[in-house]
Amino acid sequence: MENEEFDMEAFREEAIKKLQAGEGLLGEGGAFTPLLKSFLEQALDGELDAHLADKDEPNRKNGRGKKRIRTSLGEVEIATPRDRTGSFQPKVIGKRQKQLPKDLERQIMTLYARGSSLGDIRDFLEEMYGVEVSPATISRVTDKIIPLLEEWRTRPLESVYPFVFMDAIHYKVREEGRVITKAVYGIIAVNQEGYRDVLGLYIGQNESAKFWMQVLTDLQNRGLEDILIACV
Repeated sequence: MENEEFDMEAFREEAIKKLQAGEGLLGEGGAFTPLLKSFLEQALDGELDAHLADKDEPNRKNGRGKKRIRTSLGEVEIATPRDRTGSFQPKVIGKRQKQLPKDLERQIMTLYARGSSLGDIRDFLEEMYGVEVSPATISRVTDKIIPLLEEWRTRPLESVYPFVFMDAIHYKVREEGRVITKAVYGIIAVNQEGYRDVLGLYIGQNESAKFWMQVLTDLQNRGLEDILIACV
């Protein structure tokens, strides 16, 4: 039986359909959904660790449950940790909470794009939690989040991707006493098997040549050698 000739145009159309079907970066099936899921689960684990360390009465971890939460663009299923006595009251996602706070997923995305310094992560978590949790809880959650961010940012990439797209999420931040708009650029690829992957997230105020050189250098350092079609 003869091998069929590879149809690049058909592959391109199918890849774009798969990308669009996931609502870009966010939403159920979106390219960012696994990162959002990992962040929430690690944050919950850190909260439970802090809760168990802060209590004098005997208590311990008691497996995990499953919970579906609604985001602005779809649902995400997460594994929620439990304690033996049932006294654990998580803050990032409450026990009875079914809706992720508006725009929290975009805030979490910015953390993946920002630097991985301890100060950056602590500042983000303190802003996210507000005054609801103790410094000890922030410390425990930080200890869980740092390895997650570092592993994701430095993971090796495939050498060739047929298609790479750019998707931008804009958000407002306070900087030097004034509110400005920044953008998180998501570099989304479709690999040779047709699966989507977020290669990286980068914060930029403009699309300068210097900015894109930094992005491409990072991708190259992690193993990327060739892109067949880039859509920016």
